[in-house]
Amino acid sequence: MAVQADTAQALVDAIFLFGRSLRNALASAADDPIAPALVVVLVALSARGSCRQNELASALCVSQSALSRQMTELVDAGLVERHPDPDDKRAFRVQVSEKGHEVLHTTKEGRSARLRDLLGGWSQEEAAVALTTIERLTDTLTPRSESLSLTADQCGRALR
Repeated sequence: MAVQADTAQALVDAIFLFGRSLRNALASAADDPIAPALVVVLVALSARGSCRQNELASALCVSQSALSRQMTELVDAGLVERHPDPDDKRAFRVQVSEKGHEVLHTTKEGRSARLRDLLGGWSQEEAAVALTTIERLTDTLTPRSESLSLTADQCGRALR
């Protein structure tokens, strides 16, 4: 049976509020070493490995100019490295540096600890059911036509 209109609207509202709540609870802590927007770029780049910046922009669904500003910040901080593309001398490939992987690991641990604290009243089984549901929603809402986009599984592996 198809999802009813009022249920779909309630899901839209709940998903929007969930995203905002999650960002507020986890990504705005003063002890995070870098800004949340830069963490997203590091996670995506870590999952992809070495790639061209335009490929990463496409995967993140952002403009190349928006990503360029973030990449400059990450390169200047030593968290991302740029290397000439061996297949095209005019292009560069980017990858997370060793320092970037360390920052990503530290950020992941901090966010995981904060979420564990917030979910203190939840059982492991309840958390596993929530994870399965969120992964299914993410897979359903991710357009299949965007072959460069990260899947929920790739993002999850990058954060582990």
